[in-house]
Amino acid sequence: MVNGYHPASLQEALAIRAQETVTPYAGGTDLMIQPDEKARYLFLNKVSELKRITEDGEYIRLGAGCTFTDIQESELAPAILKAAVSQIAAPAIRNLGTVGGNICNGSPKADSALIFWATDSKLRLVSSRGERVIPMSEFYLGRNKTSLQAEELLAEILQPKTGLSHYYYKKVGARNALAISRVSFAGILAAEGGRIINCQTAFGAISEVVIRRPDLDVMLIGKTIEEAKASKEDYLRAYDQAILPIRGRISADYRKAVCMNLLRDFLDNNGI
Repeated sequence: MVNGYHPASLQEALAIRAQETVTPYAGGTDLMIQPDEKARYLFLNKVSELKRITEDGEYIRLGAGCTFTDIQESELAPAILKAAVSQIAAPAIRNLGTVGGNICNGSPKADSALIFWATDSKLRLVSSRGERVIPMSEFYLGRNKTSLQAEELLAEILQPKTGLSHYYYKKVGARNALAISRVSFAGILAAEGGRIINCQTAFGAISEVVIRRPDLDVMLIGKTIEEAKASKEDYLRAYDQAILPIRGRISADYRKAVCMNLLRDFLDNNGI
């Protein structure tokens, strides 16, 4: 028998979080595999405030309790995010698994997290004492480590509304379906008036955290496509030096080669 609390509102959930040592549990697709019978869970599946997808002038606001299916069926969720979540596991898992859980696991292999890194999204973290909004890049501290504090819950992901239409996304796994990422890559490139105005890339499943290097992507910003072509090898060389995959079941050399192939293909697809 799994012990826990079933709050009906975010306010109630935060009050319990402040007073008790509990493990937040939304879809539970990871925790249900090996539940800790001694743990006390904070079941969030009835908290409607966490299941909304809305928008304001700047962001698409995705409730942390939204399932991957909710995102796929939403008219507001951007295509790049739908492309990633459509490749997560099987329909039964997508019906239960939540975007907040995918992020809060702190895994560099998390499919939706890669997209939030690539799009420079922000996270709204709330507690009974208030809230804070931080960049996605500040949330991950290492493999399975996040900056979520003991009394906090992830309430929303704030994803920019604009500049995401021209995207590239690839997930490389051991098979075509139900695969955990061996390497994943997301890229966005936008041009206006004949010049590149934005370039954002992110690599998943190769290091302790997702690799996002705006300091390198800026090498292409402000250039025409022809000028970017002239800088292409310098850009690739910079990333070749920056990407240092960790060893695992898949060799670091393999991961490095795949990363560079995906980055080159991203450029080729954009005429660079």
